[in-house]
Amino acid sequence: MSDADGRVRGPETVTVRYWAGARAAAGTAEDTFEVVGEVTLAELVRRVLERHPDDRMARTVGVCSVLVGDRPVRSQDPATVVVEPGSVVELLPPFAGG
Repeated sequence: MSDADGRVRGPETVTVRYWAGARAAAGTAEDTFEVVGEVTLAELVRRVLERHPDDRMARTVGVCSVLVGDRPVRSQDPATVVVEPGSVVELLPPFAGG
C-alpha cells in the first residue's frame, strides 16, 4: 500500500486495551494488532476473539463499552466504525458499583 507521496507503507499497529473483566478474560492488559491502513471495529473485534478464543472472552466483549481513542462508540454498528492505524481501542466491561 502506498501513501500520498507514493512511498510503500508497511504494517502499522492498533492497540487494544482490556479493563477489569476483559483483562481477566484476555489474560493480558493489552494486545497489539498489525494493520495495513484503517480497519473496522468489527474486524478488530474478530481478531481479538481469534487471539482469545474462549467463551468467557466472547461473552465479555459482547457487553463492553468501547472507546476508539477518546471517542465512545455507543450504539454504532461496529462494521461502520473506522479504526485508524496508531489508534488505541479500549474495551470496558460494566463495572460493579457504577
